[in-house]
Amino acid sequence: MQEKLKNIKEEALRAIEAADVPEKLNDVRVKFLGKKGELTAVLKGMKNVAPEERPKVGQLVNETRAAIESVLEETRKNMEKAIREERLKQEVIDVTLPSRKNLVGHSHPNTIALEEVERIFVGMGYEVVEGPEVEYDLYNFEKLNIPDGHPAKDEQDTFYINKDIVLRTQTSSVQARVMENTKPPIRVISPGRVFRSDEVDATHSPSFHQIEGLVIDKNVSFADLKGTLEVFAKELFGPETKTKFRPHHFPFTEPSAEVDVSCFKCGGKGCRFCKGSGWIEILGCGMVHPHVLEMCGIDPTVYSGFAFGVGLERIALLKYEIDDMRLLYENDIRFLRQF
Repeated sequence: MQEKLKNIKEEALRAIEAADVPEKLNDVRVKFLGKKGELTAVLKGMKNVAPEERPKVGQLVNETRAAIESVLEETRKNMEKAIREERLKQEVIDVTLPSRKNLVGHSHPNTIALEEVERIFVGMGYEVVEGPEVEYDLYNFEKLNIPDGHPAKDEQDTFYINKDIVLRTQTSSVQARVMENTKPPIRVISPGRVFRSDEVDATHSPSFHQIEGLVIDKNVSFADLKGTLEVFAKELFGPETKTKFRPHHFPFTEPSAEVDVSCFKCGGKGCRFCKGSGWIEILGCGMVHPHVLEMCGIDPTVYSGFAFGVGLERIALLKYEIDDMRLLYENDIRFLRQF
C-alpha cells in the first residue's frame, strides 16, 4: 500500500509538471483527488490492510493528498500569473473600467464537514464504506433489533417502496451489511443520505445525511468508545473540548448514550449558542447489542463492539454557526460564498 501511494504521488507530480493549461490541472485534480480518483480508491481498499497498519496508511494517504494539493495550488498560481502577464502584453486595458471577477466554485458546507470527519477517522485507521439508499427492511430494521411492531418504526415514519423495500432511515443498515460479510476485526464509518417523513423546518428535513461508525473486535469496551469519541470531538471542535455521556436507549445498542460536547463558543460557561447549559448534543452511541451481533453472524461470546451515529448537517450547523438547516439546501449563492 505504501508503494502504491508513492507511485500515485509520483504520477500526480509528473502530470502536474506536464500540464500547460488550467484545464489540464483540473483534470489532474479530478483523476487523483476526486470522488472517483485514485486516492479515494485507496481509501476504499483499506479493508485489505492489516488493522494494525491502517492508522499508518491513513496518515500516509493524508500526507499524499496534502503534497499533491500543495503542488497543484502552487502550479495553478504560477500558471495564472504567467497567463495574466502574457495577456497584459497583448491587450490594451482601459483602467477606468470596473473590474470583472471570475466566479470560482468550491465545496458545499456539508462536503467540507464530511471531508473533515473522514480525515479524522481515516487517520485513526477506519475504512469509509457506502451502501444503497434504497434498502431492504431486513437490513434497515430487522437486523438492527427493530422487528415489526417496534415503536422505533413509528418514530421514523418510514418511506416504503413496498412491504420489504424502504428508503433507508439510517446508515446503520450499512453496518449490518458489513458485519454480515466481513470477519472481525471491523473498523468502519458509513456516511450517506437517509430519508424520514419529517416536516421541513429549521432543524429537520425529509432528506438529510448521517455518518455512522462501527468497531467490532475482541475485548472492545465502553472505555474504547469513550476514548474514540473524545479524540473525535477534540479534533473536530478544538483541543479544549470536553465530552459528557448521558444514558439513553437505542434498540441496536446496550448500554446506549447520548454525547454532549462543551460549548466551543463560551467554553462551557453558558451562552445563547448552547442555550445557557454550557453543553451541545452531537451524537448517539453505545455498545452493539449481542442480539444484533448474532443476527449478523458474529459470536457475541467472542466479539464485542461499539457503534455511533451523527448527523452531518448537525456538524455543519454547529461548526459554522448556521441557525437554519434549510440554508444548506436553498442554493443561495450569497450564503454559499461564505464558506
